[in-house]
Amino acid sequence: MSPLIRWFHQLGSPPYFDRFAARWTPWAYLLGVVTMAVGMYGALCVVPADYQQGDSFRILYIHVPAAWMSMAIFALMALYSAIALIWRIKLCEILAMACAPSGAAFTAITLATGMIWGKPMWGTWWDWDPRLTTELILLFLYLGVIGLYAAIDDRRNAARAAGLLAIVGVALLPVIRWSVVWWNSLHQGQTIRLFGQSSMDASMLWPLAWMIVGTKLWFLGSLLARARADNLRREAGKDWVAKQASGDAR
Repeated sequence: MSPLIRWFHQLGSPPYFDRFAARWTPWAYLLGVVTMAVGMYGALCVVPADYQQGDSFRILYIHVPAAWMSMAIFALMALYSAIALIWRIKLCEILAMACAPSGAAFTAITLATGMIWGKPMWGTWWDWDPRLTTELILLFLYLGVIGLYAAIDDRRNAARAAGLLAIVGVALLPVIRWSVVWWNSLHQGQTIRLFGQSSMDASMLWPLAWMIVGTKLWFLGSLLARARADNLRREAGKDWVAKQASGDAR
């Protein structure tokens, strides 16, 4: 067995995952905060104002990373859920459900910053624009996954039911992505591309890159912290948990 496959098998062990999460969660949070701080400094203090939108465009440095994370986290949650349903891997159930609160938070930030940005640009806080509407539906899906997981007492059955909703809901993601192309939309088209030419000036892109990496690191820390807490709740009463609790008490 290769070392990588052996490591993945070890990671599925609740005690091993607990040690792994405890070790790397603080680092993920720290690196996320530092990276986002660099990005925000560049966005607020270095990048010049936009020639059309002025300083109001700077909310892009929060809005765009949050929007990308809202969709990426849902896709990851659906992937974990599919693996859990097919191969009955308990850790994937835990990780899938740990994705939902962070994903809901990023989606709420996306909607809030979009409304703030839209007010001076569109003259209204809210319009039933296809991109805004589908992002709102995504928030409802996240809340549905969270609510369904909390409503069922048996943790494994709860994770499977909520995971099935996540798998079905992933069909919304391409609609969000292509909504500005498929329908006549107030929302601007794609201006930033990971691959290919972006319509934004290169001098404005580097803080965005820092923010994108920072939000991913922050999410990783949140994912590990939530998954570790859920793992400990599920394993309560096991000897390794009791030994760890007694060690922490000392």
